[in-house]
Amino acid sequence: MKIVILDGYTENPGDLSWAELEKLGEVTVYDRTSYEESPLIAERIKDAEIVIMNKTPISKATIDKCPNLKLIAVLATGYNVVDYDYAKEKGIPVVNVPTYGTQIVGQYAVGLLLEICSHYGHHAQTVQEGKWENCEDWCYWDYPMIELYGKTAGVIGLGRIGQATAKILNALDMRVLAFDAHESESGKKLAEYVDLDTLLKESDVIFLHCPLFPSTEGMINKESIAKMKDGVILINNSRGQLVVEQDLADALNSGKVYAAGLDVVSTEPIMGDNPLLKAKNCLITPHISWAAQASRQRIMDITVNNVKAFLDGEAINVVNK
Repeated sequence: MKIVILDGYTENPGDLSWAELEKLGEVTVYDRTSYEESPLIAERIKDAEIVIMNKTPISKATIDKCPNLKLIAVLATGYNVVDYDYAKEKGIPVVNVPTYGTQIVGQYAVGLLLEICSHYGHHAQTVQEGKWENCEDWCYWDYPMIELYGKTAGVIGLGRIGQATAKILNALDMRVLAFDAHESESGKKLAEYVDLDTLLKESDVIFLHCPLFPSTEGMINKESIAKMKDGVILINNSRGQLVVEQDLADALNSGKVYAAGLDVVSTEPIMGDNPLLKAKNCLITPHISWAAQASRQRIMDITVNNVKAFLDGEAINVVNK
């Protein structure tokens, strides 16, 4: 069985092993191929029976050039870069990793909030630069310090990751509101379900943990921002396309939104003309909520199991049944 990994570096920059996968066939690993449609993609997998990828697109044109292709395995939960409907027509299952980073993504979301509230990195840097040593007072702070105790957090999307975040917010003694199309008993133990307008109106901090659907794309825009409290904080490490970025930049620059902590943007890697790069109080990290070694190891393990199950004739985690 010939297995080709098209963009393996972000999953395994050298601290994991492909050994378990190599037990299942002849494995070729490319660190990077292309994040846009390219003839190189088909060239590299033209003889492969199994292709494994993360963000390298697998289009109809590519599939047509790869007659031996039997399985497409995505090293992630999202699979929008694959033409999975056409793959289904060709009898090729597309499998993904549905759950691997629940706890770390929730941890990262709250970490973005804590950095906004206290600016740990900035203040640590100023100490290294000698500011504390030369300060005439016994302490100083360069930004307002925000206490979260007693404030209201709104979580849009109270699925697995939203609930992981809510647990931490409860530990901080915050009031937690939630909006989700599907309410659950486990969610009710962690948050008070409300309608979206109520969440926008009453929350001091808003977390986005919902999937990207046509109904959620651009849901944070000038109209929804206008319903929020003055000085609200927005946290998004879900999908960048949930936010109309110019509208958020305008709200940050006007002070309507006090700060934003973002691990995702609409086009990744970020474009130099993204308005959020020049917006006030906007913390942006390079889509790394998922990237802890333990989390990536789970991706590896589940992908190996996906391939094993397929070879055994019982494919699992198929997204295009």
